[in-house]
Amino acid sequence: MMRPYTHDEAEWAPHGLPAAVVRPRTTGDVQAVVHTCLAHRVPIVPRGAGTGLSGGANAVDGCVVLSTEQMTRILEIDPLERLAVVQPGVVNDHLRAAAAEKGLWYPPDPASSPWSTIGGNVATNAGGVCCVKYGVTRDYVLAVEMVTGTGAVVRLGRRTAKGVAGYDLLGLVVGSEGTLGVVTEVTVRLRPARMPEHTAVGHFDSVSAAGQAIHEVGAAGIVPSALELVDRHCLAAVDAWKNMGLSVDADVVLLGRTDAPGAAGHDEADRMVECFMRGGASRAARSTDKQEAEALFAARRLAYPALERLGPVLTEDVCVPLRAVPVMLDRIERAGRRHDTVIANIAHTGDGNLHPLLIVPGDDPSARRRAQAAFDDIIGDALDLGGTVTGEHGVGLLNRDGLRAELSKDVMAMQRAVRAALDPAGILNPGKIFD
Repeated sequence: MMRPYTHDEAEWAPHGLPAAVVRPRTTGDVQAVVHTCLAHRVPIVPRGAGTGLSGGANAVDGCVVLSTEQMTRILEIDPLERLAVVQPGVVNDHLRAAAAEKGLWYPPDPASSPWSTIGGNVATNAGGVCCVKYGVTRDYVLAVEMVTGTGAVVRLGRRTAKGVAGYDLLGLVVGSEGTLGVVTEVTVRLRPARMPEHTAVGHFDSVSAAGQAIHEVGAAGIVPSALELVDRHCLAAVDAWKNMGLSVDADVVLLGRTDAPGAAGHDEADRMVECFMRGGASRAARSTDKQEAEALFAARRLAYPALERLGPVLTEDVCVPLRAVPVMLDRIERAGRRHDTVIANIAHTGDGNLHPLLIVPGDDPSARRRAQAAFDDIIGDALDLGGTVTGEHGVGLLNRDGLRAELSKDVMAMQRAVRAALDPAGILNPGKIFD
């Protein structure tokens, strides 16, 4: 019963065995759990759907895993104010579907959107395919209700379009990975339903050529609604799993989209094609086959689970400035060669968020050590280029060393002080983000 709740999808992150799993339905239930655990000094590990990729929801021995999976009510959708109020266990795609019925749209769309929950998205400040143009979860969270580590129920944020009363405590909570409180309700901003998208596809013989094409798109002033990179390893793995008939005659495929209205959308897609060709594409075209375009984006979403079937996957989440994307892609390739490690690449290249996927045979300790060395080199390269160790997956357990390298001692001390203020007993998700 409890074993499925011991860890998330980060296969390399350590985990323990919880003493209990609790699945509350209300804020009052959550508060009761916190009060009980506080009285007995028992750690609490908040958990959504368990789709995380950094070990942020991994259990520690003797903890209580607090799963929000039964808090699934969409409490309100307000078309006038363009907002929704939901419990944290609402699945991302379920909210998007409910909003669509009102002619509205919730933009954050992580690859796990068919399974991941809004609470988990808030915990990691999840992004997704369209965040290059429309932003990440933090840009859409207006307010939360949460239970702090002292057992207090608080509301942070507001429903109004503007508001600067006090410090931005809400901004601290989004991306805090359950270390500052257990979120029990989320108010999110919605947008009007989007325009139909046009897709541009480019095939490249190398990741460095694809990187140059990405630079060309940015230099041309194009703001795509999506700009995704998928390499041959990913396409082949998805095709072998789902038999989708995908083309794998290129080392790298760039998928660009625009939702500019009317003729402007056609024009912008054509301009992306031109950028792909200037960057060195072997071929590029605006897709006129909607089914084919959807299949390619579906393959992008399925890449991680498809590669998992080949062996344990160590996932990176580095983010670098746009001008550094071509160099970073080249350095990822070099890290793979240097450490004799197969690295597949998927990326939100439009905003510099790269996801190298290091694939290791499950029974090869030497290969595992080499992959870890490549992982560390990639983290170092991202920081060297002015980037960050995590763009959207969170620090969790896998990126703690990288966080220490990225942040100064003074800043780390400030962050620990915030955590101690809201969770003085240290019972909320211990060991995550910081040691």
